Amino acid sequence: MNAIEVMLQHRSIRKFTDEKIDSKLLEEIVNCGLRASNTGNMQLYSVIATQEEPLRTELCGLHFGQCATAPLFLTICTDVNRYHHYCRVNQCDEPYGNLLWFISALVDASLFAQNLCLAAEAKGLGFCHLGTVNYNTEKIAELLKCPKGVVPVIAIAMGHPAEEGRLSERLGTDAVLHSEVYHDPSDEEIVRSHAVRDNDPFNQQMVKENGTRNYCEIFTTKRYPRAMNEAVSADLLEFLRKNWL
Repeated sequence: MNAIEVMLQHRSIRKFTDEKIDSKLLEEIVNCGLRASNTGNMQLYSVIATQEEPLRTELCGLHFGQCATAPLFLTICTDVNRYHHYCRVNQCDEPYGNLLWFISALVDASLFAQNLCLAAEAKGLGFCHLGTVNYNTEKIAELLKCPKGVVPVIAIAMGHPAEEGRLSERLGTDAVLHSEVYHDPSDEEIVRSHAVRDNDPFNQQMVKENGTRNYCEIFTTKRYPRAMNEAVSADLLEFLRKNWL
């Protein structure tokens, strides 16, 4: 498949065979990640590949046991530590431990991750993005021995697929594409653009199983409720103050 076909057929994979990913293949897909655009060509990110036991199982536990059969966990970090070291070697200031450069590094890390994942799928690998990295950031950083200036922001479970995976519904271009300036949608437009999610059979079954009024309420009361969002946000901000800002 060409790159467009790979992207349009993307499926999250959560079950994997026990075959390990060859080291040369891992280097190849990481090299594809390195070709991504980034801020000032400073490449303020690093990726930690965790495959060996017991570290892999410990890391999986910090992701609440998700994708336990994945032979590889990739933790992509914003990384100003390496560039500040470069500054010291060259007897220069170290001016990047602030919000501006955390956001810049986060953008860089995201572009790197997407390139890497596209390359992995093109090579027949499967993967699943693990949003749980944001819920245990400090513990993951401690486990992976991240120094000050290195913050885990993206986690990916990867391996050879043992399932086809489900082609999830996505919002259409009518929901996300704005012409010239931002168009604030009406109630009717919101309902129409989100119908692809609300009417999806898999999502409707989730509504029944969770006993909610609609699919949106699963997110606001079950998956990501306000109290949890605020508690995790406070923990993240405190960790950033200690480890980056």
